[in-house]
Amino acid sequence: MDQAWTFSTFILSLSSSVLVSLGELPDPITKEKKVDLNMARQTISLIEILKEKTKGNLTEEEERLIESTLCDLKLKYVDVAKKVQAEF
Repeated sequence: MDQAWTFSTFILSLSSSVLVSLGELPDPITKEKKVDLNMARQTISLIEILKEKTKGNLTEEEERLIESTLCDLKLKYVDVAKKVQAEF
């Protein structure tokens, strides 16, 4: 494996998974955009757990990254959830 994994790349990877679940990015396998709010919510919760469990052990940059990532993902989740609800 050539790429060094860091906490930041791990958070960004989870973030990408949420964006796929929200239909913002295509699924890397099927190339389709599909909304799965349950998976998005679970992954956001996982990032929140990581934030709590790593509290006090992150660099300032990592703390800013996890905070801004969570904020952005939660806003996108609410936006997509409203659109899905409006379709019904």
